[in-house]
Amino acid sequence: MTKRIFVAATGQECGKTTTSISLLHMARKKYRRVGFIKPLGPKPTIYKGRWVDLDAALIAEIFDLDDDLDWMSPVVLQPGSTRQLLDGKISADFLRYSVIEAAEAISRRCDFLVIEGAGHLGVGSVAGLSNPEMARLLNAPMLMVTDAGIGRVIDNVHLNYALCQQKQADLRLVLVNKLLTSKRENTLKYLSKAFSGMPFEIMGGFDYSPVLADPTVKHVAKLLNIFLKGNQAAQQHIIHHVHLGAASTQRVADLLEESTLIIVTSTRNELLVTLASLYNIPEYHSKIVGLVIPGLYPISKVTQQILDRSNIPYMRAEKLSSAEVFSAIANDNAKIHPEDKEKINLLQDLAETAIDFDAIDRLF
Repeated sequence: MTKRIFVAATGQECGKTTTSISLLHMARKKYRRVGFIKPLGPKPTIYKGRWVDLDAALIAEIFDLDDDLDWMSPVVLQPGSTRQLLDGKISADFLRYSVIEAAEAISRRCDFLVIEGAGHLGVGSVAGLSNPEMARLLNAPMLMVTDAGIGRVIDNVHLNYALCQQKQADLRLVLVNKLLTSKRENTLKYLSKAFSGMPFEIMGGFDYSPVLADPTVKHVAKLLNIFLKGNQAAQQHIIHHVHLGAASTQRVADLLEESTLIIVTSTRNELLVTLASLYNIPEYHSKIVGLVIPGLYPISKVTQQILDRSNIPYMRAEKLSSAEVFSAIANDNAKIHPEDKEKINLLQDLAETAIDFDAIDRLF
């Protein structure tokens, strides 16, 4: 019989997908065949010629599960799907049937199945496919991921657990993610006290990792819809700091940190030339992950030649201001993509020590 785990979360960006990747990675060491399904997909994308959820495409790519694609993403929501459901143009019963049929089909092909929910626990309610409803529908005990903290976690877990009780879902584990290393033990101690006597356990997940949380250069290029020029090998490099190059040239150079992306308007010729020169000095090479150059005004011919000869990674954003670029990057939540090999390898390495898979396996 296939073991099923339903991975839910108290909100977005808590780490559902990283948890799913970790569980699948660890399960492969114990089970002959692992599987994944995202029953309700709110992030549609075309992968291998078919509409699937973005997370399903990611998992299929990482774990070479393309043969399961027909069942990995049975319900993919498109713009307007909610209105169509409310107007009766899409049958909620049919969607629930599709979810059950896909889960049964993929269960016959594997020994360990990760079922990933969407958003917070209430997402999908319009179709009777909220996270707890799907967990109960698929007879899958639930693991609920939450951000770190004490008071916030207590509030969020109680709020979401109420929906689990209402829908009769079997919540067995709350996994606390993004813990500060220095506070990990103390945080888990107080959360265990807070939930003493509850029918679920508390367990620590990943500590907060800037490498996992921060975007790659390629992600920023896609976010801003611009092209990377210069050193193309920098696409996979992870950006740990973003600086706005508004100060004097010397001050900007002095403030550079490890893996810094600098936003420099196209009129700052002296600063652009200095950064291009610093890029090829070993002391600064690791500090400059790349440049974003906004502004309608053209880069001077000499500066352009120096940029190109230095091979410094840079992106030209003529239609955006420095403030717009900085705001877009600051407000973005960088999800893992299949091409983020450095992040994926790190995540799987961290899972070996951060996730107590044997304890989770026994609990489910």
